[in-house]
Amino acid sequence: MADFICSDSRGIIVTTNKIALPSDMDTIEKYIKESDNINSNNVLPSQLPQSKSYLKILGIPYLTSNTFSPITHNQVEEVIKRTYLFNDITLASRPCIIKAFPKSDMAVIWIDI
Repeated sequence: MADFICSDSRGIIVTTNKIALPSDMDTIEKYIKESDNINSNNVLPSQLPQSKSYLKILGIPYLTSNTFSPITHNQVEEVIKRTYLFNDITLASRPCIIKAFPKSDMAVIWIDI
C-alpha cells in the first residue's frame, strides 16, 4: 500500500511507511510495464533511494500570530510551495514540528525531501 505517489519527467516516486521488499519493487515495475501509456522499453529497473535529505529549519515562531495556536504542518507546506528555493522539490513526509524548548516560543521544523 502506497502513502504517496508522484510522477514527473524523470520517474515515479512511491512513498510508504513500511520497508519495501524486492517483491514489492517487482510488482510496481510489472504494473508500470503493463500500462498502456508507457513504452516498456523505456522502463528502467526500480530501485530504493540510496540516501535521504532532511532540512532543519530554526527560528520559526511556534504560535501563529493571529490565533495563538501552534503552527501546523499544513501552514509549513503552504509556505514551502510559495518559496522559490523549494521549486521542484517533493516532500517525502509531513513536516515534523516541535517546540525548541518547553518554555520557548520558537519551533524547530524537520522536512524530509
